[in-house]
Amino acid sequence: MHVMIATDGSIDTDKVVGIASRLAHDNGSVTVYTAVIVPRGMLNEMRAASGDPAAERARELSVEYRTTPAGDTPPSHWIGDDSILDRYVRSKVKERTASLASALEAAGVNYEVVGEEGENAARSVLAAVAERNVDVLCIGTHGLGRFEGLLGSLSTKVARHAPCSVMLVR
Repeated sequence: MHVMIATDGSIDTDKVVGIASRLAHDNGSVTVYTAVIVPRGMLNEMRAASGDPAAERARELSVEYRTTPAGDTPPSHWIGDDSILDRYVRSKVKERTASLASALEAAGVNYEVVGEEGENAARSVLAAVAERNVDVLCIGTHGLGRFEGLLGSLSTKVARHAPCSVMLVR
């Protein structure tokens, strides 16, 4: 059985590892998944608002870099927006999944950690479930979302649309 644990770092590690290890048994596997939300459209808007002359050109060429005021070459110290965002995403994935990975390893469960950049957490989780042929998705009922009660929680959206069984973990 393939179990996926979707997390934003706030899920109860002991509870979900206990559930996932029982479901996965000896032959199953667990995927620890997190979607790091990075609104890429906002990056271009921020460039334009700051008066960055490379913003329009970067959009046209699909190139993400900053220019010096004197020219159109990137400064020697600038590593690029994609590199910075990639580091941010990797850092968030590690931060959100470290305790789950440690607990799964200690329990002797076969697992992998998957973290992806996305713009919509529910869509990212649902796509990951479909791509990885997940049998059971474990997701927390209370995440770090700020507008959970107002807009509908991620777990509710995912449970309604998931192509597999969903276990809500309190």
